[in-house]
Amino acid sequence: MATETEAAAPPLALADAEINWDRLDKTRFHIIGAILFTAQSALLHPTVVVKTRMQVAHSGVSQMRGLSVFRNILRNDGIPGIFRGFGTSAVGSMPGRVLCLTSLEVSKDMMLKYTEGVDMPEATRVGVANAVAGMLSNLVSCVYFVPLDVICQRLMVQGLPGTTYCNGPIDVVRKVIKSEGFRGLYRGFGLTALTQSPASALWWGAYGAAQHMIWRSLGYGDDMEKPSQSEMITVQASAGMFAGACSTVITTPIDTVKTRLQTMDNFGVGRPSVMKTIKALLKEDGWRGFYRGFGPRFLNMSLYGTTMIVTYELIKRLSIRQN
Repeated sequence: MATETEAAAPPLALADAEINWDRLDKTRFHIIGAILFTAQSALLHPTVVVKTRMQVAHSGVSQMRGLSVFRNILRNDGIPGIFRGFGTSAVGSMPGRVLCLTSLEVSKDMMLKYTEGVDMPEATRVGVANAVAGMLSNLVSCVYFVPLDVICQRLMVQGLPGTTYCNGPIDVVRKVIKSEGFRGLYRGFGLTALTQSPASALWWGAYGAAQHMIWRSLGYGDDMEKPSQSEMITVQASAGMFAGACSTVITTPIDTVKTRLQTMDNFGVGRPSVMKTIKALLKEDGWRGFYRGFGPRFLNMSLYGTTMIVTYELIKRLSIRQN
């Protein structure tokens, strides 16, 4: 009888498409997340390397097409060249993801409960809850991820003019601390926290609202026929791609300044600063310089938005606590 009941189990309800923190097996959530997100990062890492080198390199390289830069890296450095910094990023990101995902889910759950009785459209409520959760999660994770970004990006741009050669991540840390002290590992922290937190709010807010509106436009409601797994994946992927594309257009100039600030050492007298970085960028390429690497970043963020959110929602479905 139990077997017949299990075989006849209904598909997920639309109301269950949003799996909240209190329904998750936390240990399984973080273990499965570490495995699947590492695999996803491996697939997208070459686009990050291309984008980073275009943002940091001299104007000749920065004006090349992303595909040409990719071929140039392959020709000069082979496969290892397009995966520079991946080992450090993959291993180093694991504790950070625990911090990031936990703060994201907890804060989103709190916001959904806090706004439950508020008189606003459901799409707006979901979007606001996701936006606040994304912003708070980014603020918390910046403390961990900014030093990791500094290390990984310096490994990605090895050999470019204005950069310092380092023999692995430990050597990066040693040379940065020797040159600037511990605060050198936090180059660009203020810029990252002040700009990427609203960007994260934009991404998660756009995703939450877009997903809700797509479901409603398809005629689904909590009391209507339940969507199939393929429909859930398609809707979540579409909402993720939309959110990634919106975020890229708005945040690429900030990302270019941050990347150069964190990786370049030929900044002249005194400590590197945002204003020095902006002036150098304007001198080299004018205003178009702020969109260096836009193509690879747009591709990365759109693919990231799609694959990340599908992976993320899959992890949550696989981690539902068994009663």
